[in-house]
Amino acid sequence: MSDRSVDYLIIGSGVSGLYAAHHLSELGSVLLITKSNVVEANTSYAQGGIASVLASTDSFESHIADTMDAGAGLCDPEAVRILVTEGPGHVRKLMEMGAEFDKNPKGELHLGREGGHSANRIVHSGDLTGREVENVLVDAAKKKGVEILEYTCGVELITEYHVDGEKNPGDKPPACYGAYVYDRNTWEISVIRARATILASGGAGRVYLHNTNPDVATGDGVALAYRAGAVIANMEFYQF
Repeated sequence: MSDRSVDYLIIGSGVSGLYAAHHLSELGSVLLITKSNVVEANTSYAQGGIASVLASTDSFESHIADTMDAGAGLCDPEAVRILVTEGPGHVRKLMEMGAEFDKNPKGELHLGREGGHSANRIVHSGDLTGREVENVLVDAAKKKGVEILEYTCGVELITEYHVDGEKNPGDKPPACYGAYVYDRNTWEISVIRARATILASGGAGRVYLHNTNPDVATGDGVALAYRAGAVIANMEFYQF
């Protein structure tokens, strides 16, 4: 069994994993694993667009209110506030990285409107917004020297149990030291040790018979976290 160490291990190659890899590459070595090819993620299949306050006629308050209403009051207000207020900066960052979004005849972003929104605030790239963002982020990660291992699955997170051989770590704080991973091509298990491990492997829509999720959306990250002792929440919410 091979054993190696990196600064940051990221499991998953959608927008979250790739964006994290891009930024973390400035702080240390980054290894990103994905169980299929790198662009095979829910992100690539996202068609609509990105909701963000980018028009002078729009406001954070309006976007927050729309989001809370659409969420039937179940949204975490602080999470919504962060998403809404920090979103525009990240959209601009994607554009700086090379993302091409649709523009109007004046050369300004063409902002669409979708269900639940009271203003035009949807940034899009035709009907293939997710694919545009995915491709840009893959290129950006590679340029930053992020190592990408395709067809590699996370099997189990390395915790105190694996490090000390303890069945009961006692009062030690929860900690993760990397993961055991499985190479689908060689059928081999290896150890990846990391200072920090990010689970960004997406949802589990494929556990249902009828859904529009890609085959890779099987909840691997959720299972990894659960087996490591994490509390799992909001599992009733799926976009089919």
